[in-house]
Amino acid sequence: MEIAVYDTYVKRKDGRIMHFDIIVEKNTPYEKVIAYGNEYLKTKGEEGQELSSNECKFCHIEKASKDIEEKIKNKGYYIYEMENC
Repeated sequence: MEIAVYDTYVKRKDGRIMHFDIIVEKNTPYEKVIAYGNEYLKTKGEEGQELSSNECKFCHIEKASKDIEEKIKNKGYYIYEMENC
């Protein structure tokens, strides 16, 4: 499976910046990427924080590992957490 990686930086309610990647199937519409990002933010208690094309930018396409491919098939997306998540 080819996946698209979206580099995402969201300002948390406490002012720190969350840095994570939203990883989806290659041809996923951008609106769906943003919806997945908002779903993730809700799980972190950060619902309502701004998430738009300013915070979430396409980075690259790559081949998914088996683990990530399985997670995308089950949930529609995968989040790779990097900072302040």
